[in-house]
Amino acid sequence: MGNGAVGGAVVARPCRGRDAACEFLFNTGRKAKYDDHEYEFRGGACDSLRKKHYDKSLRLLWKAEDKAPYLGFKDANGVEKRLSQLTSQSLSDEEKAICKKMSMPEFKELLNKEYTQREKEAIVSVLSAIGHGEAYAWLVSAELLAEVESTGARAALTMQVLEEAKHFVVLRELLRAFDVEIPRLSAWEYAMLEGVYKSDGLEKLFGMNVLVEGIALSLFGLMSTWPGLDILRVFHLDESRHTALPNNYLKEFPLTWWEKNSPVRRMQRFKMILPALAMIPHLEEDLAVLGIDAFDLGGSVIRKMTVLADRAGFLLPVSKDQFLWLLDKIFNTYCDLTRPEHDDQQFSEAETTVGKDELAVEHQVLYGTPSPVLN
Repeated sequence: MGNGAVGGAVVARPCRGRDAACEFLFNTGRKAKYDDHEYEFRGGACDSLRKKHYDKSLRLLWKAEDKAPYLGFKDANGVEKRLSQLTSQSLSDEEKAICKKMSMPEFKELLNKEYTQREKEAIVSVLSAIGHGEAYAWLVSAELLAEVESTGARAALTMQVLEEAKHFVVLRELLRAFDVEIPRLSAWEYAMLEGVYKSDGLEKLFGMNVLVEGIALSLFGLMSTWPGLDILRVFHLDESRHTALPNNYLKEFPLTWWEKNSPVRRMQRFKMILPALAMIPHLEEDLAVLGIDAFDLGGSVIRKMTVLADRAGFLLPVSKDQFLWLLDKIFNTYCDLTRPEHDDQQFSEAETTVGKDELAVEHQVLYGTPSPVLN
């Protein structure tokens, strides 16, 4: 060992010793949760998480240039372009006509043909809530990188940061193509997203990957079969991995009994949900224009969110069944006051995801078993 290496080792001992003492005494010290001796992040390799999320995300990494050429992105590499060309060469003339890549003017013409001006405004109003949410998802997922343990979990969150960036920029261009004003966040959306962003530690994982991503999963599952919105199918696949992450991560690094059951934490999670409940009547008019009952959608979203929370161990002040019972009572009370001749409904049993593939994906995420839809 050279003199320089020996000198470095001599300096390293007191430096590391000081940080170790500070961490033991004051919970400070070395900031990076990185084990340079084992060449791993703290928590170990956790290759199962890497394979379920990082590897899978890279395999399924889609390019806007291929999925939505009318948006003007140039993100496909030469191999991907060549594969697309080879695939098109094997198609019949009729199939080629169907698969013809639209330009932006043609895409706008399609939207004008399929939707009225009011319907376009309603679609943008509903999807912009998720569009703004993607901006916060980008911010929150970047902060979660510092909270999770293990190399595999950090690799998974790194892919989510990349995907949130892609979702934000692509969805923004998609909404602009409708040529209607994109609304700002409503007070309820603002309160929900700020509450998630300001939450501490792994509560961010609940707020973002369970609550916000759960809403996005449901909206993309609802709208992905609509004319001009088929790109939302790949958004939906990405969101399925994001909503599965808390359960997969907490299998490896479970919450403590107190983290699950703390009355303060349970109430904090409930407080994050409250603005999401208020968003439902806020979007009622726009959803009605599109032929959707806002409370059917709300019931479907909240049911899925509670299943995700329950599986991961993010407990609420009441049990999942009690929460859904309370949800139906609140929704029916509101509808009794605002809808003549309203009959009570089990809104929490509604299903608003449409596509067969999307339903199968959601069933796997929610229950960990293959979907009966495919049987």
